[in-house]
Amino acid sequence: MLIGLIFLALLTMIFINVPIAVALALAGILGILMTQGINSLVTIAISMYSGSTNFSLIAIPMFVLAGAIMNAGGITDRLINFVSALIGFVRGGLAMVNVGVSLFFAEISGSAVADVAAMGSVMIPQMKKRGYTKEFSAAVTSSSASLAIIIPPSIPMILYAAQSNTSVEQLFVAGVVPGLIGAAGLMLVSYIFARRYNLPTEEAFNIPQLRKTFVAALPAFALPVIILGGIFGGFVTATEAAGLAVIAAILVSLWYRTVDLAQLRRAMLDGGIQTAVVMLLVAASVLVGGFLTRAQVPQQLAQGILNLTENPWIILMILNVFFFMIGLFLHSAAAIILVVPIVIPLVLAAGIDPVHFGLVVTLNLAIGQQTPPVASVLITACAVARANVWEVTKVNIWFILVLLVVLMLCTYVPSVPMFLVDYFYR
Repeated sequence: MLIGLIFLALLTMIFINVPIAVALALAGILGILMTQGINSLVTIAISMYSGSTNFSLIAIPMFVLAGAIMNAGGITDRLINFVSALIGFVRGGLAMVNVGVSLFFAEISGSAVADVAAMGSVMIPQMKKRGYTKEFSAAVTSSSASLAIIIPPSIPMILYAAQSNTSVEQLFVAGVVPGLIGAAGLMLVSYIFARRYNLPTEEAFNIPQLRKTFVAALPAFALPVIILGGIFGGFVTATEAAGLAVIAAILVSLWYRTVDLAQLRRAMLDGGIQTAVVMLLVAASVLVGGFLTRAQVPQQLAQGILNLTENPWIILMILNVFFFMIGLFLHSAAAIILVVPIVIPLVLAAGIDPVHFGLVVTLNLAIGQQTPPVASVLITACAVARANVWEVTKVNIWFILVLLVVLMLCTYVPSVPMFLVDYFYR
């Protein structure tokens, strides 16, 4: 009865547009107050502070800052030039360039919203100028930006690791193969659209031009080498790699001597706000998590589902549907913080690898970023393209299908995400 009352209060606050972090905190305080009395409120501030100072969470503002520096330092433009020289000769090549550059940018910022905001402002006007419809331009930009939630470093993965007590490094490694498969699938759909609607090629394949743009972009390639090479090689943790990424982004930007200070200031402010929102969610979740743990809600949920079935594949199917529905209405950070602590005992009891499950969660939430009504990434892309959300969604369905295929592969063929994890760590 009490649990139902707390969740009813939480849902009511969310539906009347109370910020989710505030709603979580108030629901947690209400639960603690009703179960432990008013004296227990003395330690609330300490609990919230302790929960939000997890070492792995420090990586979030660092990766956001690295992405801001990268975009303000002219690095993005050089990457676009190189990828365009590499694959721009293919029909619909600019759409593929969009996917390719998002693939790279995702390795720095870790944020799909940051990716679509940075890349969309550059790529969407160029695509519209060359005859691509604004709906297609927004769809390919939005869906490719969601690679930021799959490919390391991923902010949702960092949050999942903190909530499930799982290795961030192993989650990052597990995301590489699904991310590459997803990028290839998005490029294939772009090519099919290009053939069907006779979209243009950018330029003939030119080896001297490819060599020139490669040399110009070469310093930028140091960024993923530092991040992924350091993590894969076991030289640094994810948090340390985030710090190194910031230093590397500063050095590369100074090398190019094209830092836009005004743009950097705006990006840093936006990144600071984004980080603050996430940290408030984490801090508030500590109160709800503590209440749910004392009430043994996760254990009761696990036991209830295990009484129905102990088959891990059926349990994964149930959780896939559950997270897909959650993704329709909650942002990825809020969904992870609110739901993962509840379902992780079920995952462990069913014998499902928590790293494998982390990929299932993040892929579901990547799809949730593309599906209204919330669809934070899709809405950002539509705002940049000045396109109607529902018209873009009609085109975006084909790109969402690619993400669904990758989700099914990762769910039911565990070797797809776990191959590199087993190779490096087990």
